[in-house]
Amino acid sequence: MKDTRIGVYVCHCGHNIAGTVDVESVAEWAAGLPGVAVSRDYKFMCSSLGQELVEKDIQELGLTGVVVASCSPHMHEPTFRKACERAGLNAYLFEMANIREHASWVHPNDIERATEKSKALVAAAVSRVAELEPLEPLVAEIKEPTLIVGGGIAGISAALEIADAGHHVYLVEREPSIGGHMAQFDKTFPTLDCSACILTPKMFDVGNHPNITMMTYSEVEQVDGFIGNFTVRIRQKARKVNTDLCTGCGDCWAKCPAKVIDTVFEAGLGYRTAIYRPFPQAVPKYPVIDMESCIYFQKGTCRACEKVCPTGAIDFEQEDETVVVNVGNIILATGVEIFDARRISQYGYGRLPNVFSNLEFERLTNAAGPTGGEVVLRDGVTRPESVAIIHCVGSRDKNYNEYCSAVCCMAALKFSHLVIERTGAEVYSFYIDIRTPMKNYEEFYHRLLEEGVHFVRGRVAEVTDSARTPGEEGKLIVQVEDTLIGKQRRVPVDMVILMNGLEPQSDAKEVANQFGIGCSEAGFYIERHPKLDPVATMTDGVFIAGACQGPKDIPASVAQGAAAAARVLNLIGRGEVEIEPIRASIDEERCSGCRICNNMCPYNAIDYIEDLGVSRVNPALCKGCGTCVAACPSQVISGQHYTFDQLMSQIEGILYDVREGGERVTYAGAEPVEAK
Repeated sequence: MKDTRIGVYVCHCGHNIAGTVDVESVAEWAAGLPGVAVSRDYKFMCSSLGQELVEKDIQELGLTGVVVASCSPHMHEPTFRKACERAGLNAYLFEMANIREHASWVHPNDIERATEKSKALVAAAVSRVAELEPLEPLVAEIKEPTLIVGGGIAGISAALEIADAGHHVYLVEREPSIGGHMAQFDKTFPTLDCSACILTPKMFDVGNHPNITMMTYSEVEQVDGFIGNFTVRIRQKARKVNTDLCTGCGDCWAKCPAKVIDTVFEAGLGYRTAIYRPFPQAVPKYPVIDMESCIYFQKGTCRACEKVCPTGAIDFEQEDETVVVNVGNIILATGVEIFDARRISQYGYGRLPNVFSNLEFERLTNAAGPTGGEVVLRDGVTRPESVAIIHCVGSRDKNYNEYCSAVCCMAALKFSHLVIERTGAEVYSFYIDIRTPMKNYEEFYHRLLEEGVHFVRGRVAEVTDSARTPGEEGKLIVQVEDTLIGKQRRVPVDMVILMNGLEPQSDAKEVANQFGIGCSEAGFYIERHPKLDPVATMTDGVFIAGACQGPKDIPASVAQGAAAAARVLNLIGRGEVEIEPIRASIDEERCSGCRICNNMCPYNAIDYIEDLGVSRVNPALCKGCGTCVAACPSQVISGQHYTFDQLMSQIEGILYDVREGGERVTYAGAEPVEAK
């Protein structure tokens, strides 16, 4: 071990660590480790006083390395690196031992075991920091344009914030129009504002903003690069309509003879033609031809739209185009899907005609919907006299999704109001718990109580149409245990509305892999930190906004879209950013050119040099993940900050006998192993 002067600092973290770990004894014990010049414990190391303690010791004691034993590096590694820098010590001569998640929290009832494990983790960090070498961060220039993927309300909000600040935005949306799910709604809770009145002006602003290139009916195919310099390939699907000539007059879809059920915007309740505009206020205003339902593409006949188009805008020969853009930052706002209630067969959706999904009911109540806003049964005529609303369909259910979908309670309250307002029907709201935590939400709930909604606490068991009681012919029977009165109830109604939960997009994991970010167990995109950094991801320069991160309502989506935009604007304003210098490198003199690393690299950062017959790492693309280091059969690839010697030193450190102080044994007292 080279000559070192290491400072060790053990954090109490309130009771998070000190409640389980004997912090004082860990600090006292660490003072005897080889190379340690000072060892202290402190209540909150991340506080300004804690950081100043580190800085003072670096300057006065001439420390060559620092170890802080506290929480996750994801939370405070940057904090202590900056403290080291302020004191004149290279930031990469710092190591963090995570004794909160790895010791205290996993041994909550065993102080002795948690303390021993903390000592082992500290010993590992001390051994590793002694082998670290100074590194200098790389500097990346930030390109001004930004890519936003997803044209719902979160993506729209982010796009306008950045564009209004004078910077260019590429907004990519896979559907023919922007607007997302919000465009399908009639009212928004709790104010009951007209959804279109709020959304349509913003959609218009996006479509006409000089700093926004809107690319609808398009999908991202490939992403390369790094923060400040991403190269993105986008496929623009052929509309079969020349948008330079089209005026959006509507003659084409008015004359189109091919009628199909609109399973997307109208949720299966209405029809559209083969050439269509998703909804009247769609942005852009241009239609698109659905080749699967178009008579010409299926049979080679018709071409009615082409014949009636006054500007000759129909182009059956139009092909998909590939566009490549260079951007500095990326915001993912890809939204969510609605849970398919057919998966819960006992609720009868798809089998019993008057069981509706929440999205179907949104279209029923919309003035521009298939019924003109009339709440009617499937026959299109009869108004319901009694309506049941079932909460948590596919949410808070271990058989489907354990998480709460966040918006369902308030949407159910909104539906209750609309049913009463438009039909005067009796409304039964079957809930597990009413969750109304945001501004004016609880007041809206009390408003519905006053309007006479019957709230029944209990998870519905089933919905049937097999009524045996005279006078209940044609009714739907809701079977439920009312947990407030402790009795089983059967409630006959005319209509059932299922509050289907929110789920990640079906291709969320593929998209996450494409952009180099992670997904939670449920499938939502993972943020860098759930509290301190909820819009950034573990891939620098890639941010998330809206319900793709987790279920949230419109105000929260708008706020997160603006927050992501603020982070991007900060980077654009700085012009350049420092990025981790932790990269892999190949000893080309020993490289055999087997190309195993080329095929293994998830970031395509390794090139094969034909003339030399060796592989070479592109440091601009490398993320330092270590995949190539582990895969190389010749062991000629090393990773900066995670060299073989550094890792072996850390392993030897964790085998340090925490009870005897010097003899190296496997943790938990197994047979001794010889130290190197």
